[in-house]
Amino acid sequence: MARIVFDLDGTLIDSARDVQGIANAILSELESRPLSLSEARRFMGEGVPIFVDRMIASRELDEELRPRMVERFLALYEAAVELTRPYPGVAETLHALARDGHHLGLCTNKPEAPARAVLRHLGLEEPFEIIVGGDTLDCRKPNPAPLRAAFDRMATTSTRIYVGDSETDAECALRADVPFVLFTEGYRKGKGGMTCRAAFSSFTELPQVLEGFA
Repeated sequence: MARIVFDLDGTLIDSARDVQGIANAILSELESRPLSLSEARRFMGEGVPIFVDRMIASRELDEELRPRMVERFLALYEAAVELTRPYPGVAETLHALARDGHHLGLCTNKPEAPARAVLRHLGLEEPFEIIVGGDTLDCRKPNPAPLRAAFDRMATTSTRIYVGDSETDAECALRADVPFVLFTEGYRKGKGGMTCRAAFSSFTELPQVLEGFA
């Protein structure tokens, strides 16, 4: 059986509309124009501070607003679950993998409390043995330490697999020396230049993809 660690946003769930809502609430308070959904998707993937940096740059805001914006973003994040949806087949696939004896973990740049909140809201928390968020350690992906920590805290098996959707995930897996499986329908910025062992576009395909790692 394998240890399989998943990314969250853009891999298991499409949370861009909720994240866009947080961003636009903050921008409204600052009397700045809102983000489009496509902007929100492009800004995601590397944690709240980087998202806020991109907001500031895109709206030419004062850099001194950054601490206030990050604090406000984090305050709103845990309750931002209503517009988030799992990708088709995610729940069924996760439960099937767990039933088959695989050990499942999560490694995300979303802070741990909001990650747990959205998983509970969607009924997806139970299959995971470990959840490592963007604030669980003092660093975030693509630093390999969070991914290594996730694997280290799970039951020991020889096979390790990381499933994600972005350039950040691919780099993290490479630096952690873990095989990377790409979900192609997430938030990646481009269409090439990513090293992966396998790729899939529907979660119904994932169990068969993983058989190649046995």
